[in-house]
Formats: sequence, C-alpha cells, structure tokens
Amino acid sequence: MNNVSMQDLLEAGMHFGHLTRRWNPKMKPFIYGVRNGVHIIDLSKTVKLFREALDFIAEAVGNGSDILFVGTKKQAQDVIEEEAKRCGMYYVTNRWLGGTLTNFRTIKSSIDRLKDLQKKKEDGTFAVLSKKEILMIDREIEKLQRSLGGIQDMTRLPGVMVVIDPNLEHIALHEANVLGIPIVALGDTNCDPDPIDHLVPGNDDALRSIKLFVSAVADKVLEGLRLREAQARRGGQERGDEEKPSVREAKGEKASAYVGRGDAAAGEEEIEEGSYSARVEPEAAPEAKPETEE
Repeated sequence: MNNVSMQDLLEAGMHFGHLTRRWNPKMKPFIYGVRNGVHIIDLSKTVKLFREALDFIAEAVGNGSDILFVGTKKQAQDVIEEEAKRCGMYYVTNRWLGGTLTNFRTIKSSIDRLKDLQKKKEDGTFAVLSKKEILMIDREIEKLQRSLGGIQDMTRLPGVMVVIDPNLEHIALHEANVLGIPIVALGDTNCDPDPIDHLVPGNDDALRSIKLFVSAVADKVLEGLRLREAQARRGGQERGDEEKPSVREAKGEKASAYVGRGDAAAGEEEIEEGSYSARVEPEAAPEAKPETEE
C-alpha cells in the first residue's frame, strides 16, 4: 500500500515547475497552470503516476530485478547514496561514464581493478612501496571509488533504472533505452517524457522533493525484497512437498519388495515341508512275464 499523499507532495514543493520559457510542450498534460512566470504541476496526476511507479518497482524487485539509482546533480548525490545503501541497491552519483551499461564488460574490468587495489591495500601488499607510489595508488583508488563505488558489487545489468532529472542524465536514459531497461524518473516541466517508461512529474531541483521521491522508492524496494524472500521460502516448501511423495513411494516399493521376498521364502518353506513326499519314488510296476510256447 502506498502512503504518498497529495499533501506530502505539496509540502515537499513538488508542484513547482520551471519558468514558462524553459518548458517542454510534451509536458503540457501534467501542467495545472502558471504562477509568477512559473509552471505549476498538477499534483493530482503526479500522485496517481507516483503510486503506479512505486507499485511497478515493488513488483520488479519482487520478481528478482535490481535497481540502479542515477542522480549526479549536487542536491541529489547524498540523498541517493544514503537511500540506495539503505535498500541495498546500486547507484551512480558522480558522473555517468559512457558505456556503463552498453559496454559493461569494460566497466567491469575497471571495477575488478578497484577491488584488486583495495584488497592489496588492506592486506599490506603496498607496504614495501615508496611513499610516492602509495600516494599515486591511493589517488587511483579514490578516483575509481568516486566513479564506480556505487556499482562495484553489480554483477549484472539492472532490471530498473531510477533517475533524477532526465535532461541531465540523458546519456544514461539512452543506454537504458538501447538495452530495454525500464526507467522510472522524477521529471520537471522541461524534460522529455518520451524515453521514460514511468514518469513522475515533479520538481527535480528541490532537495525536499528529491528526498521524498527517493525515500519512497527505497521503501518500495525493501517491500519488494521482502516479497522476494517470501516467494523463495514458498518455492522451497513447494519443492519439499513435491519430494516427499517420491520418498514415500520409494519406501513403499522397498516394503513391497520385502513382502515379496517374504512370500517367496514362505513358498520355499512350504515346498521344503512337502518335499519328502515329493521325493518318494512310486513303486515300480511288476514286470510282465514272457509267454512260453507250449
């Protein structure tokens, strides 16, 4: 059940759009009006679309999909990192590297490099190096951590991408569209809704608006994870129930085989009991005397 209400959106300032001169005409269906040269977003439509997007995320996560949060603008970075870690999903908050999804094999090699450097630093392998070499390695680790730290545990492509400000993250949107990854985005009145599967019209610049959106998505991710665990337990119980009849059948076969062997042994005993009379040979018939000629 979704707890997001129109009052929550209003208090977060999600109804404030951009200046009228910066709007995208494709966002006209989501605009309520104009106030002081600023477009006002129709929150009645935002609430409906927001709830649909949250239900989609919960269902996707419940079916085994992973979520990738993308938001590189300054006011979104800390919020996205905090909420993504809270729900155990991946995030990109610094700069979207071209090919992060479409060329994931190359990105994966950089992730492996980062993990290798971190491991060697922890186990003391770099202790024998000079201070200058250690400093250079630390800088490389910091650079890789800043760019790839949020996706260093990602071993496969995400099932859903959650985006703050689609205009700013247009490269990420393009890669997701190429790979057919569904997109859930918080978009202002200046964004293009066409490449977005689940658009939530709202203020994508205010910190409170971003916080409300990302925290609600993280809550739905946690709900989907609980649903995934419940389905896994239910599937395990069903598999166990399917295996039990086969075990009983096997035991029944063994029992019937044992009974069969017992019947056979009993039959042999009966034969042995009557075996003496069976072995007594019948008396030979008297030989006929040959006729003598008179």
